[in-house]
Amino acid sequence: MSNSNQDMLVAQLLEGGLDALGIGQAQHALLLDYLLLLNKWNQAYNLTAIRELPDMVTRHILDSLAIVPYIHGVRVIDVGTGPGLPGIPLAITQPHLDIVLLDSNGKKTRFLNEVKRRLRLDNVQVIQSRVENYRDVPSFDTVVSRAFSDIDQMIFWTQHLLAGDGIWLAMKGQYPAAELLDLNFPYEVQTYEVPGLDEQRCAVIIHTN
Repeated sequence: MSNSNQDMLVAQLLEGGLDALGIGQAQHALLLDYLLLLNKWNQAYNLTAIRELPDMVTRHILDSLAIVPYIHGVRVIDVGTGPGLPGIPLAITQPHLDIVLLDSNGKKTRFLNEVKRRLRLDNVQVIQSRVENYRDVPSFDTVVSRAFSDIDQMIFWTQHLLAGDGIWLAMKGQYPAAELLDLNFPYEVQTYEVPGLDEQRCAVIIHTN
């Protein structure tokens, strides 16, 4: 596939996916800019195992944006964010959110700082730290994780970050029955579809009380 054909396919996939999710097209160009930066840096620094731009649209951008309905409040921390997923797509399309991107990997946080600078994302703060060592005031309304750990470990390592009425939001593939067996907090599981992706996805929303 030629570069021009691939660029057209990527733009069409993104436009159709945003429409399907009910998200406006205002930040379409910024999302494309993020994708191109991710693709460029990925070739040198191996930030994600997904190599093809069309796959990045569905598996990274649209998968991240499918959880917009479940975000609680405005202070959000993306724990173990990697190359900024889901935090960067959320910050681009939901500019009212105040998002902290937390990761202990230096090459990933350097990439995130470049994304923040190039895309002028004033609602993003990039922190290089292990989660157990990070503190912030005020606490967070939503602690989100896409691929950080099992749910019990996510809660254990992040409970000091959560506001009293906050939620944990764990992004999962198939229904995580085993992880939920011994969970001692009230929770709900919301299944969702990612446009263009024929795979199971669900969000586990855990409340503190």
